[in-house]
This record gives sequence, C-alpha cells and structure tokens, in this order.
Amino acid sequence: MVYIKRRKFIKSLAGTTAYLGLAGLPLEAFSKKDLIQLTILHSNDIHSHIDPFPDNDPRNAGQGGAARKAAAIKKIRAEQENVLLFDAGDMLQGSPYYNMYKGELEFKIMSEMGYDGATVGNHEFDNGLEQLVEQLPHAKFPFISSNYDFTNTPMEGKTIRYKIFDKGGLSIGVFGLGIELEGLVNKRMYGNTVYNDAEATAAEMSFMLKKEKKCDLVVCISHLGYKYKSKKVSDHIIAKKSKYIDIILGGHTHSFFDNALKYKNSDNKEILICQAGCYGLRMGRVDYFFEKKSKKKVG
Repeated sequence: MVYIKRRKFIKSLAGTTAYLGLAGLPLEAFSKKDLIQLTILHSNDIHSHIDPFPDNDPRNAGQGGAARKAAAIKKIRAEQENVLLFDAGDMLQGSPYYNMYKGELEFKIMSEMGYDGATVGNHEFDNGLEQLVEQLPHAKFPFISSNYDFTNTPMEGKTIRYKIFDKGGLSIGVFGLGIELEGLVNKRMYGNTVYNDAEATAAEMSFMLKKEKKCDLVVCISHLGYKYKSKKVSDHIIAKKSKYIDIILGGHTHSFFDNALKYKNSDNKEILICQAGCYGLRMGRVDYFFEKKSKKKVG
C-alpha cells in the first residue's frame, strides 16, 4: 500500500509478506507475462479539502490538495494498466467550498480524477437529501450503497447496491456499507432512509459477489469506522466475521494506517483493512497480483 504524504510516496507493499505465491512460491517465481497486476487507489474523509493546507498550518503545512492528488493518480495510471479508484465517504463538509457550492465542486473534481465509485458517508446528508440529489449530476461515478434503503426518499434510484468491474480479465466485485444514521445525523436530513444491518448486508453481498457472480476479488467500501471500544459495528468486526471479502477500504474514523492491516476472517483466510486518514493528506494504494491463467490471487 502506498500513501501520498508530504509530496512523496511512502511505500509499504501492503505488508512484508503479502506477495507470496500459491503453495508458498514467491512472487518472483512467476514471470511478468504470467501475472495480472491490479492496483486499487482509495481515499476517505476528504471533507471538501480541495486546497493544500496553508503554509502556516501548525500540523499539516503545505500538505494535501486536489492538484497534487490528481497528479499522483495520473502518474500511477500511466505506469499501471489496471487501476481502480474509490472513495469511502465524507467527501463533503469541512471547508468554505462546501458552504458555497454544496458539493458541486467536490463531485466535479472527483469526476475529473476518474473515480470509479464511492460510498455514502454521514456528512453527505448534512444539507438534506434534496440538496444531495441536486449535486449528483456533477458526479460522473456511481454511489455504491448496499445497506441504506432510500425507498420513498429523493435518493431513491440514485445509488446502486454493487458494481462489478472488469480489469485485465479480472472480475472485481464492489459493495458499500454506511454507518447507522440515528443519533449521528439529524432525522430531518436523512428522512425515510432505512439503515439495514451492516453485518448481515456484508455477508449477503460478499457471498453473492464471490459465489454467485464468481468475482476474483471482493471489495467492501465502508464508512463504518475502523474500530470502537464498544460493540458498535466496525470494519474490525466485519473483517473477523466475514468469509468472502478480500479487502475493506474504510473511512469515518480518520485512521492513518502506514500499512494495510492484516486480519483473519472466520475461515482463517487473510483479509485487509485500509484507511487513508482524512482531509486528502494521504491516498491509499494496494497492489494485487493474479496468475493469468487461473485468476488465482498470488500476492
């Protein structure tokens, strides 16, 4: 995994042992022509931070900014053939740009960057569903939300429960999870939106994508938050109870991970949890390698 920070990349390859081949064979045992490389880029909790932090900021002077991020994405796409780019929610609210443009500018910039999808964070509700719907035409990417039921709201029909991407002959299944809104967001802002149990939804969607749709990789874009002291559902809980999710791209808790966190799921198989902090200070990167003939993940 790679994070953009302080104008340079910090590389960590999703952990020191992530790239082991089948039957213990190292990745180097495969020739490049035998492998498909998939690169997943991800962001979360940008909160309308379009400009870099000012040079006099006490913590993040000169860091971040949409222009720098766009340049990094362009460079990676020039180097890698199979790239996907996702956001795990809370794209909006946090700077005067949102106060002025209500999400139009954020969605336009993300569209220019070529985002492949995003899930809905709690701050996307801040100006109410009608205002969010007004801005959606500026987003040239789908909102993937599996556990919010927007029936009988202005958002009805504006999201999709999952999307399957084809990259280099690989089938990548993606679904999204949103956080419980009651007690977090004013009821009048989310109206008749129904929150469905995240654990049950994760099990349903991942089984469908892996077993029924035969996806080679299952990605969960989550705005649940990484981990809590309470029993509140989180990426930590979803990962341990899951069977068919390969990677969780998280948000909400503004967690800065220098490496993808490796978990064991309920079948004792590896699942990764990633989160890229907040405010556009970092952008996450995970590289997977698949054997071309079998489509088996080797790293």
